[in-house]
Amino acid sequence: MIIPRLALKNLFGAGLRTWLNVVVLSFSFVAIIGLQGIYDGMNNQAVQALTDAEYGGGQYWQENYDPYEPLSLPDAHAPLPEALLGLKDAGLAAPVLIVQGTIYPSGRIQPVLIKGIDPEQSVISIPTHFLAREDIKLPALIGTRMAKNAGLKKGDTITVRWRDAQGTFDAKDVRIVEVMRTTAQSIDRGQIWVPLKKIQELARMPNEASLVVLAQDTEPLKEGLAGWNFKNLEFLLKDITELVQAKTIGGSIMYVILLLLAMLAIFNTQVLSIFRRRKEMGTLMALGFTRVKVIQLFTLEGAMHGVLAALVAAIYGTPLLVLFTKKGWAMPESVDSYGFAIGDKLIPTYGAGLIIGTTVLVLLVTTIVSFLPTRKIAKLKPTDALRGRMS
Repeated sequence: MIIPRLALKNLFGAGLRTWLNVVVLSFSFVAIIGLQGIYDGMNNQAVQALTDAEYGGGQYWQENYDPYEPLSLPDAHAPLPEALLGLKDAGLAAPVLIVQGTIYPSGRIQPVLIKGIDPEQSVISIPTHFLAREDIKLPALIGTRMAKNAGLKKGDTITVRWRDAQGTFDAKDVRIVEVMRTTAQSIDRGQIWVPLKKIQELARMPNEASLVVLAQDTEPLKEGLAGWNFKNLEFLLKDITELVQAKTIGGSIMYVILLLLAMLAIFNTQVLSIFRRRKEMGTLMALGFTRVKVIQLFTLEGAMHGVLAALVAAIYGTPLLVLFTKKGWAMPESVDSYGFAIGDKLIPTYGAGLIIGTTVLVLLVTTIVSFLPTRKIAKLKPTDALRGRMS
């Protein structure tokens, strides 16, 4: 116990120098945890929004369907296999038929994707119940972004044109029964949602679909699905995951810079301390301390900077990050055009793993940096130290 007691006494005895190092290091603690919490929150919000509103528990794609290849859409439809029909009847799947179309808002031509979905479905969070209007021949549901771009609002009637399965053009007036607000732009921009049976009839694609969304926590089927390919959430969310990883790597550069600044201060403090306390080291060796114990003493003094920094960071960082978590970070309107599903506010996520991992990392790096200058003590002779020499 004598080494920790001596280390703590010497640390507080250094006064202002110690607290300057501690404060700088505490900034690194709070900055690393704060920034990484923002990235984690960004990822969690986007994943949750897309899972709830579009991906569910995964999707079955018709073999010709490719959302990144518009030319494939005219052939991307097929009758549902019996196995998927069984899941649909059980309320565990929601078929979606996608047909390319055109609308004519205010005399303009605007391409759209007409998406048919069952109004009674509960697999994804789209408010499709608004489409169950028997008094309207062809009700339609759009998002706020689509409404803004096309100049539409609830109650408007607009002409929609499409090409059916035989290649014949047809057109129909649809009425906007609701404008939904969603953070998932991939179900909003350039899209009109209509009842599945009506678009199947109009497009001459009876009982057909382009994709089928599974309910969350539903096991995918393994047989009887010829012509349909299952895409799990890992595949569907790959773009979001890679984007967050790229942001995290970019943020890591700042983490390294902050740590280097803090470690440089501790390293310089250790070098100066060893140079100024040569006689003290000689006295300790003369009193029976081995070189290893002296090295342990100085290393522990440096490592305690990290412990004190963690305590100081907890004092002012905890209420700051808790407030940040409750209030969130308001996103400017321009962020909505980036295609990232994070809504009006970004809510950071600070998990136990992030806090513990950051603390362990900083303490480990602090200990290593504190040890490096002490290696010179291993060759120090007590007589030279008492004379004030490092030899």
